[in-house]
Amino acid sequence: MTETLSFELDVQTLASYLEQQVEGFKGPLSAEKFPGGQSNPTYRISAASGDYVLRRKPPGQLLKSAHAVDREYRAMSALANTEVPVAKVYHLCEDDDVIGSMFYLMEFIDGRVMWDPALPESSKEQRTAIYAEMNRVLAALHSVDIEAAGLSDYGKPGSYFERQVGRWSKQYLTTQTEVIPAMDTLIDWLQSNMPADDQKVSIAHGDFRLDNMMFDHNKAEVRALVDWELSTLGHPYADLAYQCMQLRMPHVGTMSGLGGLDRAALGIPSEEEYVAQYCQRMGIDSIPNWNFYLAFSFFRLAAILQGVKRRALDGNASSDKAMKMGALVTPLAEMAVTLID
Repeated sequence: MTETLSFELDVQTLASYLEQQVEGFKGPLSAEKFPGGQSNPTYRISAASGDYVLRRKPPGQLLKSAHAVDREYRAMSALANTEVPVAKVYHLCEDDDVIGSMFYLMEFIDGRVMWDPALPESSKEQRTAIYAEMNRVLAALHSVDIEAAGLSDYGKPGSYFERQVGRWSKQYLTTQTEVIPAMDTLIDWLQSNMPADDQKVSIAHGDFRLDNMMFDHNKAEVRALVDWELSTLGHPYADLAYQCMQLRMPHVGTMSGLGGLDRAALGIPSEEEYVAQYCQRMGIDSIPNWNFYLAFSFFRLAAILQGVKRRALDGNASSDKAMKMGALVTPLAEMAVTLID
């Protein structure tokens, strides 16, 4: 029998701690957990001094290197003075005794999060502008001077896909709950069809998608790119392919994409147009081995969601949607296999 873990916060202890650690913070406070988020529980903190956001590691036994809120804190701190929009961070607490796990506090941004990539509440012109803005932010991230940002040691440069395929294959096998033939096929193919390392290195967000951006309420401007847990020094094409992979998914279900929709009628660029915009911004002509990067993205997401499913079965997933997300592992792997046949 698994133990269901509590995500409640001791608000009195937390308020006392933050008053000592964060300049200008004043309690009392209340905490409301946001309903979304499969990995790190996130809370809106309402205090006498204003509103904030707290993001923590989940309680319970965790995979090594997973739920790296300290990496999120470091990335956002480093990017504060770049062209990449991020929330201001105030404090990282590495003492598990305060609330039961590591956490950090950041500013609360009053922005809009758009969950449906078809943007049904926007006009055709607004959709075009929103996708152009996402493309701009992605290119800005991949153009950051890593050394100037103080992130030269944020990951291992080079051989990114080789290391990632190895890492997520191991994570998948560690959290496996059943045999999925498509995942086995995919792991073998990725290992056998690895492109030669082209030495491209950038800050890779790791989960670059529409609903990880907070937009201005009145214009197509990203106020903050959020959820930096999977960020590292990586390959820029991984972020681009990951976003395009999600947009290929059916426009139904837990993780909605743009599959089956008339993008031109909606004012949303095709995958070819979106990639071309990115290439123009980055000063490159094209992206060879595109299907490898797409297949890798499907595989990596499937491996991540297998971990979500495992945590749900073990009783320490942070969202009641965890099992629904876990059910996507097989269809994601099967979609990837169609790219390599």
